[in-house]
Amino acid sequence: MHVAVIGGGPAGLSAAEILATAGLQVTVIERMPSPARKLLIAGRGGLNLTHSEPLERFLARYAPVERRLDAAIREFSPQALRDWCEALGQPTFVGSSGRVFPQAFKASPLLRAWLARLDRLGVALRTRTRWTGWDAQGSLTLTGEDGADTLRADATVLALGGASWPRLGSDGTWVPVLEEGGVSVSPLRPANAGFTAAWSPVFAERFAGAPLKRIALRLGPAQVRGEAVITREGIEGGAVYALSRPIREAIEARGEARVTLDLRPDLDDATLARRLAGARPKESRATVLRKAAGLNPPAAGLLREALRDLPADPASLAALIKAVPLRLTGLRPIERAISTAGGVAFSGLDERFMLRSRPGTFLAGEMLDWEAPTGGYLLQASFASGRAAAKGVLDWLGER
Repeated sequence: MHVAVIGGGPAGLSAAEILATAGLQVTVIERMPSPARKLLIAGRGGLNLTHSEPLERFLARYAPVERRLDAAIREFSPQALRDWCEALGQPTFVGSSGRVFPQAFKASPLLRAWLARLDRLGVALRTRTRWTGWDAQGSLTLTGEDGADTLRADATVLALGGASWPRLGSDGTWVPVLEEGGVSVSPLRPANAGFTAAWSPVFAERFAGAPLKRIALRLGPAQVRGEAVITREGIEGGAVYALSRPIREAIEARGEARVTLDLRPDLDDATLARRLAGARPKESRATVLRKAAGLNPPAAGLLREALRDLPADPASLAALIKAVPLRLTGLRPIERAISTAGGVAFSGLDERFMLRSRPGTFLAGEMLDWEAPTGGYLLQASFASGRAAAKGVLDWLGER
């Protein structure tokens, strides 16, 4: 039996490993010159593989709630992923935030060990080859350096990613191919992305690229502590990404999202007001904000973006510092997003991750309609869904 895996990212390679281990002939088709380029780029910051928090809390990070993805992650849990890394000779550790990283703190050693294992299992890798659909006989149609080609497979796993970071391989060109075949695809939208804000030219010029550390971001009842970065167009960073779904939904529904920034979440209003009241009478406002409130220049500038004439009353100023209003009006382009929302609806798949409209075709990874914040959740679901789709292939082929 021959199985084609389209896409050489974590989901596709995970599927290929399960299938080859079961003794099937496996060919991985990758349009880029080498596989897992997005994984390598993610590894530049330490390669956050997964998270160590309790599994029920971990699973609550995914939206929309989908029991098949839930089941896949339970089957290949964060601990199972760590054990898998260990077996590849790449032990992991838990950072102070609970995030899990390889001890090498980068992706390349893990990927080299993984590709070596796949090679020993006999997995064939065809790079610089784009999948374009199916021909009338059901063969996969491909375009490579030598022109058009076809490939006959007994089953296919599609793991083509979303549409973020297209220069690394995921460009969303699979969407019209599947839609023409009657597959329902929710529009691909940026997730874990920055948002636009109408900064004044002076603020944007002075503080673009400046970090906002140890802040809390609020939207309605939801609050997230973390960090952010001011950009020329708006704001991005971990705290923003954690609320990117409700912020995006608010902008899509109302044209804007009204959030607040707590610049000193470690202090309550009363304590902060007392510190401000204790400032020396002759100190400048900038000095008071720096010394009494502990605000760096970007944070102080953000206050003045919200209210040009800052209140003199310590209690009022403290209240502003604790809840700086920020109006977000748009999303940064999907090409700049870390991940993608939308994709193939789970209603179009059976329990085995197989397309109901095309038996023998299975889906995994970011092609599916789910999203999660950064912190290891994206990779975990990609690994887990790839393995689940491969097990679905084995189950389906076993029935034939």
